[in-house]
Amino acid sequence: MPEPRQFAELPSEAGPLTATVPRELVHRVSVAETLLTGWTRTGPDRFTVTAQWPRAHQLHVSADRSAYEPLLVAETVRQCGALLAHTAYEVPIGHQFVLRELRVDTRPEHLAVGSAPAEPAVDITVDVVRRPAGRPAGLRYDAVVRLGPERVGTGRIVVSWTNEAVYRRMRGGRTADVGALRLPQPPPEPLPAATVGRALRADVLLSPTGRPDRWRLRVDTAHPVFFDHPLDHVPGMLLLEAARQAARAHGGPDGPSPASFHAVFHQFTELDRPVWIEVSRADGADVQVVAMQGESVAFECRVGAVAG
Repeated sequence: MPEPRQFAELPSEAGPLTATVPRELVHRVSVAETLLTGWTRTGPDRFTVTAQWPRAHQLHVSADRSAYEPLLVAETVRQCGALLAHTAYEVPIGHQFVLRELRVDTRPEHLAVGSAPAEPAVDITVDVVRRPAGRPAGLRYDAVVRLGPERVGTGRIVVSWTNEAVYRRMRGGRTADVGALRLPQPPPEPLPAATVGRALRADVLLSPTGRPDRWRLRVDTAHPVFFDHPLDHVPGMLLLEAARQAARAHGGPDGPSPASFHAVFHQFTELDRPVWIEVSRADGADVQVVAMQGESVAFECRVGAVAG
């Protein structure tokens, strides 16, 4: 007969216990991809959000586990907007969010992985976008990300939302639950992983085209991070990572490392049509990356860098 399992008893003077916020509030299915741990209101439309960063992660920690990736800062700031929309501004769960603009600047010298998971605090200042009737329709917010006394990054995001019925009309039958999307399978062959600063072939988002400044976007809807849950369009964080990889491929192995992103999302990037990632302009260490679908620019991002 197996012995009963023994559980450690909490001491009577135990300190505060930490858990992540409910995953639904940051639009994640996996608890492992839920970064935020709590929030407090510090003034009218001002908040401090707490988070925890893992010491190892497929995308957000360097392959040698020595540093956090700048896009982890971007994902943390993105999750802050979803959390505050649902909690502080009472946006119902189930509303569809549309990312309009994202700007993140980081200080990589302060993003080293330590002996314990990092616990950043994010100071948020919100400008609420309201409909004529007074209900919130979206948020513009600025973020300052701190690790202890150090400011490790800043961000600005513009996001809007709509209810499910309006979203379905907006998407014209392309929602993820209808089963009507014919997705290209398998994704095209990738660039070598080291070319884009990745360790795993599965994380490479660019496929060669024969031109040094243009690639086909690889979209794998089974990717556990980018497609943490079913989506009816290419997610914004995947496009940001594609811009990061394009900057790395363009700069070569000795080029500077991406540290800042200023992205504008012009339209939904569809899953069932080819997407082309191009470096449209280079200005010193910065590059302008665009995602083309058909004749339209669906997404553009200025990627800034620091010397490697």
